Amino acid sequence: MVKIQEMNMGSSSGSEENSVRSSSTAVALESEISSDLEEVYHDSLISFQTAAPYCKAITKNNLLAAQREELRRVMDFLILNEHHARTLLIHHCWDIDKLLNTLVEKGKNKLFSEAGIFVVGSRNISSLVSSSTMTCNICMEDCSINEITMMDCGHSFCNKCWTQHFTIKITEGQSRRIRCMAHGCDTICDEAIIRNLVSAKNLDLAERFEKFLLESYIEDNKRVKWCPSVPHCGNAIRVGSDEYCEVECLCGLQFCFRCSMEVHSPCSCLMWKLWTQKCQDESKTISWISSNTVPCPKCHRAIARDGGCDLMRCICGQTFCWLCGEATGFTHTWYNIDGHKCAGKEKIAPHVMKDLSRYMHHYDHYMAHKRSYTLEGKLEEALQMKVLILERNASTRQDFSWAINGLRMLLLSRRFLAYSYPFAYYMFGDSLFKDEMTNAEKAQKQNKLEVQQRRLQVNVDILSNVIQEQFQWYSTEKLIFVRIKVIKLSELIDTQCKQMHQLIESDFLGSLKMEIHNIAPYNSKGVERAVELSLWDSVTTDSAPPLNITTGDSDSLKERLDNELERRRVEVQNNQRQPPPAALGRKRISSKRLLKKLLKIPSSVSTCILGKEKK
Repeated sequence: MVKIQEMNMGSSSGSEENSVRSSSTAVALESEISSDLEEVYHDSLISFQTAAPYCKAITKNNLLAAQREELRRVMDFLILNEHHARTLLIHHCWDIDKLLNTLVEKGKNKLFSEAGIFVVGSRNISSLVSSSTMTCNICMEDCSINEITMMDCGHSFCNKCWTQHFTIKITEGQSRRIRCMAHGCDTICDEAIIRNLVSAKNLDLAERFEKFLLESYIEDNKRVKWCPSVPHCGNAIRVGSDEYCEVECLCGLQFCFRCSMEVHSPCSCLMWKLWTQKCQDESKTISWISSNTVPCPKCHRAIARDGGCDLMRCICGQTFCWLCGEATGFTHTWYNIDGHKCAGKEKIAPHVMKDLSRYMHHYDHYMAHKRSYTLEGKLEEALQMKVLILERNASTRQDFSWAINGLRMLLLSRRFLAYSYPFAYYMFGDSLFKDEMTNAEKAQKQNKLEVQQRRLQVNVDILSNVIQEQFQWYSTEKLIFVRIKVIKLSELIDTQCKQMHQLIESDFLGSLKMEIHNIAPYNSKGVERAVELSLWDSVTTDSAPPLNITTGDSDSLKERLDNELERRRVEVQNNQRQPPPAALGRKRISSKRLLKKLLKIPSSVSTCILGKEKK
């Protein structure tokens, strides 16, 4: 494994070493890149493709507008009031596709009954009873008709009992689905009635009820999640159809949308959770484990001895010798185990050290890349200063975005490379996928991943050195050489990251039979940045078109709903960000022809940069 070199920002000897390394690898670099890439990279990396879903940031100011847009679509579609539409959406976790599927498969009546909706034409009690008083079946008191409230289901109780019922449910955190008090009735109570009765007694509790209803759009919606920033920024993020993605909030925090932890692709959420727990616990327990435990030879649990003889029995049922850790039979005396002889405690260390050594190997590489990522992230300000100097000294207007794009690709690939080591630790270990692969298959796949890791690391280190060069003072010819090098390296690294991600997602995780581990898609532009959802967008462009299906019990209802679902799926796919029009259909040309045609430099200069011309 190639040793990762860290940067020293304040050392002149480090700069000299980087220069020597860059010059010594220049010939080999050009040879390697020219064999991998025949075509030159566009100036601003406009050919980058993105697989991340388009995401929006929902602030406190537009949360209500975002929720009402979903409500409006269901209200217009099924001709319902706001209360019934909200009940349907909360029951289906604000998933309109799921709601439509239920309607297609079970029909309108079943859809309403399962959600607790009972649609009635009138709730006027005076028109149903002749007396001016009624007996409440909860408190058994006679009450005036004006003090009795009827729900959609037809059950009537006094306002005092209703208010007490609502107060208890809101206090218990069940505000979103408060059911009727009648025994066996699943009808959801009208939120307008709840609001009026509770506010008359406790205004703070009524405001709490409103807050719960509003926040249900985020907490019950799998496409919307709160930003996990601490202290909380107050924003939520809404994504497309794929919840396995990595997003960036308006506050600048990047996180995994699935588990709300830091971005960790190509690790799955379970792998990253186990890795963080292990890193937190390992430093405190490694020394104790190595000194006081022996791993079970069957299940590999760390077993501690608490008195007794040398025969140990694990909870999995396996018996083994405490002194050497080998599996044994059960028959024994205080001093001897029948049919077993061991060399004693000198065999304990290899058992423990093998697991510890494997963990430290992956941890060291992970931390080295993380430290390099932190140091390289501090280069942005210095790089922008270099670009300003280049723009000031340029005789003509030129585009130096290749430098900024190169740094972005450096940071993206460095982080991707760092998280590939926790993935490898669990993918080829014994904790998660022990029964998924044979030892031969495991060794073959591990070797394949390590080869790609080494190749990617070499190019990432070279790009890091080039980005740190003081190229703002270079001559025009040498600056062109740096530009071509950064552009080609960026494209090569991007290709290698895509290949490694595809290898992990398809060949490794895709072949699993017992477990399903999904990872976020690779995005050449980095983590998807959320755009604030404006009030105008929530009414027009950001929302999907209204559902234009007429309801009813006709034979063609299922066909019309299927067409609507297919239309929505096509729209989601089309909403994915496409490459700029300038990048489509563009004829690509070789590096030498591009230099001669666009930069209009002499043939001798292009020969110096790209190698000898063919005779």
